[in-house]
Amino acid sequence: MDRVDELTAIVRQEISDYARVRGWKSNVYYVEDDQHQIYTIIAVPAPGHPLLRKASVTLLVRVVDDKVIIDQDLTDRPLYETLMESGIPREQIILAYAGERLPETTDQND
Repeated sequence: MDRVDELTAIVRQEISDYARVRGWKSNVYYVEDDQHQIYTIIAVPAPGHPLLRKASVTLLVRVVDDKVIIDQDLTDRPLYETLMESGIPREQIILAYAGERLPETTDQND
C-alpha cells in the first residue's frame, strides 16, 4: 500500500468513526467521494433541536498528494489530534479552517 492510500485509509476510518459516536443531538451522516478523496460528516438537526436549525458540514477533509487538508472541523474533539494519534505526522496535516497555507498543488477541479 503506498503512502497516499495509507493516508486515505486512516482518514476514511477516523472520520467514519466520528459519525458513529453516540451523543450527537442530530442525525449524522458520513459521506465520501473516493474519486476526489473528499470525506465529510453532515449533521442534520433532529426535529425540535434547540440550537441547530439547518444542516451543516461538521467535518470536511481532503487528501491531496501526501497531505491531509482539513477544511472544516466543528467537532469538540479536533480531528487533527485523532489523525496524529493514528500515525499521521502533523507536518502532513493542514488546518485550512485555521488559516494554514495550502500547498499550490491542491487544485482538484477535474
